[in-house]
Amino acid sequence: MKYKILGTTMQHLVIELDANEELWAETGKFLFSSHNVKMETKMKGGFWKSLKRMMSGESFFLCKFIAEDGPGTVGFAPSVPGTIMARTLDEGEYVIAEKDAYLASEANVTLEMTFQKKLRSAFFGGEGFILQKISGPGTFFIAVAGELIELDLEPGEQIRADTGSVVMWDSTVEYSIERVKGLKSFLWGGEGLFLVQLTGPGKVILQSMSLQDLAKMLMQYMPSGQ
Repeated sequence: MKYKILGTTMQHLVIELDANEELWAETGKFLFSSHNVKMETKMKGGFWKSLKRMMSGESFFLCKFIAEDGPGTVGFAPSVPGTIMARTLDEGEYVIAEKDAYLASEANVTLEMTFQKKLRSAFFGGEGFILQKISGPGTFFIAVAGELIELDLEPGEQIRADTGSVVMWDSTVEYSIERVKGLKSFLWGGEGLFLVQLTGPGKVILQSMSLQDLAKMLMQYMPSGQ
């Protein structure tokens, strides 16, 4: 499989499949394909895995693409302006991601729901109680609003981030929630009452604007309905 991520603020993904190579993608993201690429909408992994995947924020069904009679090409586009990122995982390696981040992947990559380990993180972490666990081996793609920021944390290194800005982190990274100190920071800081604390080692992916923030900015320009 070869791929190209094209564009700037409205990126799209073009994947070149070898003959009989299989690819899976989130429904509603298909853009185009060559004539010999067969597309099927299926429950990947059966009913229960599909149900768990739906609970993690993705569709119950996924789209399966296979290049027949030689190599083929298929393209995808996210639903909102933002950035596409590719990541390759080894056997047994996995990452944790926010809901709705998944775009497409090779056939061996598995997508399932996982839960916040700490109850306070679930209620105040900005990502909800249910997250996505993406496991290798293979290459997968995520698509989020805004630009992506990659940080490589050393063992014991910590950062704090806005609760809606954290997109994905390695399984080795510890994720927890801390309260913003000081009444003035809470009332006038504009960042809410809680922040995410991430502790290395491992890679952390942040986004410059969440989909929720984008919606809030657009709402002030929407008609009132009167």
